[in-house]
Amino acid sequence: MAGPARSQVALTPAAADLLRRLTAEHGPLMFHQSGGCCDGSAPMCYPLGEFAVSDADHLLGELAVAGLAPIPVWMARAQYAYWAHTHLTIDVVPGRGSGFSLEAPHGLRFLTRSRLMED
Repeated sequence: MAGPARSQVALTPAAADLLRRLTAEHGPLMFHQSGGCCDGSAPMCYPLGEFAVSDADHLLGELAVAGLAPIPVWMARAQYAYWAHTHLTIDVVPGRGSGFSLEAPHGLRFLTRSRLMED
């Protein structure tokens, strides 16, 4: 499970605020960028270690939120083959996302904004 040479993830101030709230409720966190199916292609937030990662996953980077432990962001290695040149920014908006992600009971959902990485 090798990590990236450089981080491919960031987050908005609104997402950082929500991560502080979720950490207070659930402890250290992690993300796994979903590849589709029932949860669309949303970044799924879990208590750290609750989503089992393996050699089939790629670490995109770790989110730094003041006062919190680094929050790792993972993606399936097969999906990463298509997203390798993409930088992802995790944001939060009102609405119902997947019931599997920790923000769902708050009436909010995380989403990913993407752009091509620059050299």
